[in-house]
Amino acid sequence: MDFHSTDNNSTRRIAALKQRVDSLRENDLYFYNQAVEEMLPDAKVRVRGRIMGMYASYSYLGLVGHPRINEAAKRAVDKFGTGTNGVRTLAGTLTIHNELEETIANFKHTETAITYTSGYVTNLTVISSLMGRGDYVFSDKINHASIVDGCLMSGAEFRRFRHNDMEHLEGLLKNAPADVSKLVIADSVFSMDGDIIDLPKIVELTKKYNAWLMIDEAHSVGVLGKTGTGIEEHFGMGDVIDIKMGTLSKTIPSVGGYVAGKKELIDFLRHGSRAYIFSAALPPAQAAAANEAFKVILDEPERLDRLNANTKQFIGGLKSMGFDTLLTETAIVPVLCGTDEKAMELTKRCQQQDVFVLPVVSPAVQEGMSRLRATVTAAHDPSDIEHAMDVIYQAGKAMGMVK
Repeated sequence: MDFHSTDNNSTRRIAALKQRVDSLRENDLYFYNQAVEEMLPDAKVRVRGRIMGMYASYSYLGLVGHPRINEAAKRAVDKFGTGTNGVRTLAGTLTIHNELEETIANFKHTETAITYTSGYVTNLTVISSLMGRGDYVFSDKINHASIVDGCLMSGAEFRRFRHNDMEHLEGLLKNAPADVSKLVIADSVFSMDGDIIDLPKIVELTKKYNAWLMIDEAHSVGVLGKTGTGIEEHFGMGDVIDIKMGTLSKTIPSVGGYVAGKKELIDFLRHGSRAYIFSAALPPAQAAAANEAFKVILDEPERLDRLNANTKQFIGGLKSMGFDTLLTETAIVPVLCGTDEKAMELTKRCQQQDVFVLPVVSPAVQEGMSRLRATVTAAHDPSDIEHAMDVIYQAGKAMGMVK
């Protein structure tokens, strides 16, 4: 197909995006899809032949490359090979898949769990399998794109409430018909802002209005709670979330997604969600790596202590320098820049000084809210964090962002 042979909306969209990317590349401001050549100790990476401090990683507890997790993956390859015999429902289920799901259920204090091949697919298939035409879904305004896409795909009535605004959510729930299925869904930790959903209030509202509650814990497992088990532990609430969704590719250094919950819910998803029925099973090494990682989190609580200390240091330091970090309380630390151009320029200056940060620009965030989305992990040394903050400060000062 020749994209230039016709003039329609699709070709115009392709041309517009190409123009934007080409312009960034021409001005040496394109920072996406950079290949990491080597992962090094102490949250460092080799990129374009240079050793850089990694401040864009989701490996919050620094578990990428952990010897126990690597060894578990190698043993799985020796035992099962590198792939499976197909989809889980037919010949693709291995004992390691069942072990992983049992481990997740124990970690999340539920009856059972189910795993999928990606976090994005998990949200897409779970929401669209549970909800349908005539039902109502209520989603936080800045929920992850996979949640939004799952809500749209379901065909349910889609209502978005203002970010973490429980009063607005209650108004929407009150106005929905009493006799329909209702699902309220939110991120636990918001991936662009780093703040935490008001779980006590959202639980109260879902009970009051007879709605299911689904929480995406992609950025809270290994981050929130005394032992890192997530948002329920953080608020001291016990088992209060109906559908506990999470990923296996952030704190857990593997790939995939999961839902933990009651047996009847998981049985329904195992037999009724298309992404489980029609997707190949997780490769053995990835399932084994994820399985071991959940155990390491509980066995090495000092990692969470280091993460919490590093997070306080990073947020407190950047705020004291005059940067706007919004309402973050977690390892996701937005450094607000305003325009796309400023976010790109700040990134360039930081990377030139071997601090690997990345920009998040519109439409991923609303116009005027472009930022660095910097992250810290348990693997960072406090002296390296001080150096990174100084680099960001000097770059921001040169650009007139801070004094």
